[in-house]
Amino acid sequence: MNQPMTAPTTAAGALSIARGPQPATDGASGVLARFEEWVRRSPESPAVIDGTHRWTYAEIDTAADETARALRGRVGPGDLVGVCLDRSAALVVTAVALARIGAVYLPLGPRPGERRTETVTEDLNVGCLIGDPGLLPPRHRTADRLDLALPGEGANATATVVAAFATPGAAAHSAPDGTFYAVLTSGSTGRPKAVAVGETALGGLLDWYRGTTGLGPGDRQSLLIGVAFDPHLLELWAGLTSGAALVPAPDEVRWDSVVLADWWRTAGVSVSVAATPMVEPLLDRPWPRELKLRHLIVGGDRMRRRPGAEVTATVHNAYGPAEATVVATAHAMHGTDEAAGTDSAPPIGHPVPGVTVLVADTDGRPVAHGTEGELLIGGSGLALGYLDPELTARRFTAAPEGLGLPGVERLYRTGDRVRMAADGQLDFLGRLDDQVKISGVRIEPAEVEAAFEQDPAVLSAVVTAPRTADGRARLVAYVRTADGSGLTADALLPALRTWLPEQAVPSDIRFVGSFPLDANGKVDRAELTRRAAGSGASRPGGTAPESAAPADATYGERLVLDTVRDLLGRPETSLADNFTEAGGTSVLAARLLTVLEKESGVRLRAPELLRQPDLRAVALLVDRRRAARQPAGA
Repeated sequence: MNQPMTAPTTAAGALSIARGPQPATDGASGVLARFEEWVRRSPESPAVIDGTHRWTYAEIDTAADETARALRGRVGPGDLVGVCLDRSAALVVTAVALARIGAVYLPLGPRPGERRTETVTEDLNVGCLIGDPGLLPPRHRTADRLDLALPGEGANATATVVAAFATPGAAAHSAPDGTFYAVLTSGSTGRPKAVAVGETALGGLLDWYRGTTGLGPGDRQSLLIGVAFDPHLLELWAGLTSGAALVPAPDEVRWDSVVLADWWRTAGVSVSVAATPMVEPLLDRPWPRELKLRHLIVGGDRMRRRPGAEVTATVHNAYGPAEATVVATAHAMHGTDEAAGTDSAPPIGHPVPGVTVLVADTDGRPVAHGTEGELLIGGSGLALGYLDPELTARRFTAAPEGLGLPGVERLYRTGDRVRMAADGQLDFLGRLDDQVKISGVRIEPAEVEAAFEQDPAVLSAVVTAPRTADGRARLVAYVRTADGSGLTADALLPALRTWLPEQAVPSDIRFVGSFPLDANGKVDRAELTRRAAGSGASRPGGTAPESAAPADATYGERLVLDTVRDLLGRPETSLADNFTEAGGTSVLAARLLTVLEKESGVRLRAPELLRQPDLRAVALLVDRRRAARQPAGA
């Protein structure tokens, strides 16, 4: 039976302070211990279901033991281990094995980018990478390697997995004592930073998750989130600590919201975590029937509408930075709510158990109810900090004296602008700094700028994040190059993708001779943003923009070109452009497919879109299928 969240209590008076309920446990039993309890209680119950392949709790436990035995002697307690695997039984086994050793699980994703991985292993004391040997960076391809006998079946599985060992950099940071896992976030220095999270913090969050969703034996929990992002840890351990089965999602599911809903149905998923941009298109269409989905936890970006009356699942608008262990506040929505189906942005809700939040002024003191300020988070859900102690000292501060915040010694400054109502409920209003979210991923523009400047022909780069008419942020890069370099966007993009995650690659690259300056002699980013909002920018490489589709364009060509230009915020995009090379991401692909179906009645699948060499070929598919649907003689 589902257990509703206990209403939080706010601090006395009108100050913007709210505390979540008392945690159900103190987390002392441990995350791994809860998994092992289910191994004893129901060893033959499915722990992972991947298509026709199934692994029981006993089989995952045995495979994890074998993996741990193979790694012991090379990997010890507290060691950082970079995991370059996709959602699969092999990933689940690896996570359990590392927990059993006491090593720190650092998920990097199956293809983190060669230069990005090299940077991580230089900055962090990562002595071991686990993944497909063909996808590891060069230094680890030639290093000492150990074959791992991990499950090789499933939609995202790889046939061969190795543990590759290489010596970390001399000044590399190690994980602090008590770290259970670490995740990367974007860094303003141009290099990713790592957040360390303890087992108690994750255990408390899992208690809330199980109590809120009722997740238990017989349920199927999705394993859907990209492995490099921290909600992945919530999904994975929620299933393993509840007696439920984890269901890894095939990669194409993450490109198409309709395919996602079909997968929920065919896979029998009952509880799921998903990114906001993937869920919102589903709220704009009739809710799929025959879903077993009871609870849907949504996060990663601002939600702009509420579920309608047809939505049978409880939708939780969740908020939380990695520094506060995935989820710090949440707001549950039902199809029976008075505001159901409206386009108004829902609140990010109340703090979850063990979490204290306050809205502060620039001096870190709480403001009155209804006043905007910065969101600060404290309590048992707080991360241990960054692996770089200097970063930790800047972002994690001591709690102000005299406020009476029991159990709160530190506060994390989120940089998010919020407002608290009298009942403690929070509304998200935006960012206070330059950080931006693209497709649910936190991006520091400075990191993207630094990636451009790795090219010796790039003198400097400035990245802005203007918003489209519907409020979505996109990245635009202004690049100043050396005279006579002849550098083009096509030449820059391959190297950029080795440094940056998909969401951090700008959709628009513009070459400039100089940057506008403000009165203080600094780059005027506001002016650059205004320029990005205009339609007269030059196309990368110097060709003129196309202001409209060709006069003889077909219906499909006009529709595809107009939609892609709008989604990418690049009016100069042409039919000769490839969707992904022009800046298309998995989330934008899902939006493109939704618009094409709504306007033309033609339903393309994500693989079809991605196989096409250019947008003209995509348009041809639309025209052909639209013609096939027309009655003869029409």
